[in-house]
Amino acid sequence: MASAARLIAAAVLAAVVGSPVPVLAFQPADGPGPLDRAFARLYNFDFAGGLAILDEMETADPQNPLVPSTRAAAFLFMELNRMKILEMRFFMSDDNLVDGSSRSVPDPAVRARLFAALDSARALAKARLATRPDDVEGLFALCMCVSVETDYTALVERRTWRSTRLATAVVEPARKLLARTPPFYDVYVNFGALEYIMGELPFFVRWFVHIDGVKGNKRQGIEQLKLAAYQGRYYAPFARILLVVVSLREKKLADAEELLAGLVRDFPENPVLREELTIVRQRARRAKQ
Repeated sequence: MASAARLIAAAVLAAVVGSPVPVLAFQPADGPGPLDRAFARLYNFDFAGGLAILDEMETADPQNPLVPSTRAAAFLFMELNRMKILEMRFFMSDDNLVDGSSRSVPDPAVRARLFAALDSARALAKARLATRPDDVEGLFALCMCVSVETDYTALVERRTWRSTRLATAVVEPARKLLARTPPFYDVYVNFGALEYIMGELPFFVRWFVHIDGVKGNKRQGIEQLKLAAYQGRYYAPFARILLVVVSLREKKLADAEELLAGLVRDFPENPVLREELTIVRQRARRAKQ
């Protein structure tokens, strides 16, 4: 069963194998809003700056569920950074994706703040959806909550099987967002990953990890994940980071270097991206020798 757990964890990373996406960041037609700026600060690893923007947003619009859901994401990435889980080396071993290489203990104070933010986001989202079932902010907040809790459970608490069960909760709100015209491209990260994971699992494992409405079409999952990278708004940089990890796992150093160079240009304050770009360039030079 451990090997099956490794496959589940690795499938998310393998889902976006293929040609690299453009390195230019997605620019929304209506220009960057405060949530765009908050995400930009988080991708720059300026967690304090991102949280400050979210605090301002909460003052102006206390009923917006995307504020606490994004705050939970900030706490998640703060913890992943502290535990050195965001370094690419972590993802090069399937064992790390199951039981973790870091021996750091999760910070209980950060965990409490993260789950409090998730509780707040879910309550606000459900309140909106009770009167407006197709509310975009409410549906996306629910999707984000599932992603944050799943990643925290898998990577910080190292409970891979439980995280897989949690991930199934994203299907219903994601389907509603994808049914829009145009679709809400960010959630292709969630939905495409589920589609691919189910297609990658051995038959006997599917009996334990059944997700209604997901057929396990790996090609469809890959294309959906590419859509998030090409046209997503908030998650497009995250999709590109996943592509870097996948390129490294597939020993496609040129693709990884191209993607990292674009990410460093877009997020120059992120020290991890700069360090990873240096490492990849060194590996590429050695490979040519």
